[in-house]
Amino acid sequence: WVLHQRQRSSSCHSRSSRRAGNMGRTSQANGHVVDVAASYAESASDTAAAAGRGRKCARFLKRNILVILTVAGVLAGVGIGTAVRSMHLSRAQMTYFAFPGEMLLRMLKMIILPLVVCSLISGAASLDTRSLGKLGAVAVGYFLVTTLLASGLAVALGFIIKPGAGAGALNSDTLGLDDTVPTNKETIDSFLDLARNLFPSNLVAAAFQTYATDYKMILRNKTLGNATIGNATIEKVPVGTQIDGMNILGLVLFALVLGVALKKLGPDGEDLIRFFNSFNEATMVLVSWIMWYVPVGIMFLVGSKIVEMDDIVLLVTSLGKYIFASILGHIIHGGIVLPLIYFAFTRKNPFRFLVGLITPFATAFATCSSSATLPSMIKCIEENNGVDKRISRFILPIGATVNMDGAAIFQCMAAVFIAQLNNVDLNAGQIFTILVTATASSVGAAGVPAGGVLTIAIILEAIGLPTNDLSLILAVDWIVDRTTTVVNVEGDALGAGILHYLNEKDTPKSCQELNEVYVEAVPNCKSEEETSPLVTHKNPASTPSSVTEPEAKESVL
Repeated sequence: WVLHQRQRSSSCHSRSSRRAGNMGRTSQANGHVVDVAASYAESASDTAAAAGRGRKCARFLKRNILVILTVAGVLAGVGIGTAVRSMHLSRAQMTYFAFPGEMLLRMLKMIILPLVVCSLISGAASLDTRSLGKLGAVAVGYFLVTTLLASGLAVALGFIIKPGAGAGALNSDTLGLDDTVPTNKETIDSFLDLARNLFPSNLVAAAFQTYATDYKMILRNKTLGNATIGNATIEKVPVGTQIDGMNILGLVLFALVLGVALKKLGPDGEDLIRFFNSFNEATMVLVSWIMWYVPVGIMFLVGSKIVEMDDIVLLVTSLGKYIFASILGHIIHGGIVLPLIYFAFTRKNPFRFLVGLITPFATAFATCSSSATLPSMIKCIEENNGVDKRISRFILPIGATVNMDGAAIFQCMAAVFIAQLNNVDLNAGQIFTILVTATASSVGAAGVPAGGVLTIAIILEAIGLPTNDLSLILAVDWIVDRTTTVVNVEGDALGAGILHYLNEKDTPKSCQELNEVYVEAVPNCKSEEETSPLVTHKNPASTPSSVTEPEAKESVL
């Protein structure tokens, strides 16, 4: 009986062991064998993969939330503007509707002055003289070549598309436009004003005023009493005036020269350089705060502009060829010419570089201001594209002032359009004059209100065409100016990318590695664990009394 019980218990134990093993390996249900452990592992891997995808999605949203919100703001602005347009708001109501967009513009313009001055001083002071001279020469050559290419492209497209052919019947009365045209200025006075603004007589006044030449009419040989003295003639005498608008050209030059001078001072100038560096970093913190308001401001800027339009259908049908030719020039230059130049220098994909700058491009599209786009451009090009701060803060403020590829296309196209409107055949000399004048005069356009239209007036005066048709250009300026500004800031950004690549290429390999800095530190031998983990003392066994000034090595990282 005992033997029988032992055999029975051993057989039960073996059956339970086999059952447990089978549960760990397989289970049988409805005739199908299922691997339980494998199914558990598979479900765990699926859960882990889903969690990984969720984390990637969360990281993508966190990294690009501002871009998504900005693009959504533009689209929402178009929808809201179209919906509100049917309500036929009064002028006062339009002003109230545009108020959030106006606040964005005021915040961006508020930050321009400290950003431009501090970034240029710290950028120029952080580069050595040799690098500064080389980068400056490359930047000037890049700006000059791209602007000339833009002007030539606009003139060529103007002759191919012929936007002014058959539009001779257009006039301001038909389109219900005002005949307000800027005062005609002599070409020589425009270039003299450019030179005068480079050297402002008062730096404080340059923050909010620009020098501009006006004219005073003096009657010569006039009649005195009953006697007539000779033939009466009217003389046009230039008179200097100050107009509202920041003289950013003069401030840029002063900041550059001051940065170089501080660099030359050596140790004596380090305190002031550190001050401007800290000022610049604090300004960038303010910019990062303002950027979160950009989607809301852009939505109301775009919406209010759509509400303010009078009769867009009549404008587009009348001036459609001019609008199409200008925007096509911007697309070709910004989508083909500038990326090809970037690729020729860096052998990198330019569109991958441009994807990180969607927020500045949307800001440029909404604000129509290169200077107002400067804060977001500096922030995004450093954080998203990894451009060196010394390069971006040196070249972008200069580019926002002097590099106007989109404006050159707009101005040359307008000159060809007005020539064709008046049935004037442009000869080779006039075409050359248009190219040179548009390239040179676009430098000073940023600091002047309605600078683009004033520059067109300069070009028309230089080639001897009437300026009374400028009101037609003003009528569609708000449409064309959006793509103009986008191309302007794109040219600045790609120029900064090229300079960053050239600077990295020229930097010796040894300078790219971590440098070691020797700092004066007194070791705390009593509590070694409380000292910084980055500091390794050369003589940890010695006491502070025995070693007065020991050296410690700390990594820059």
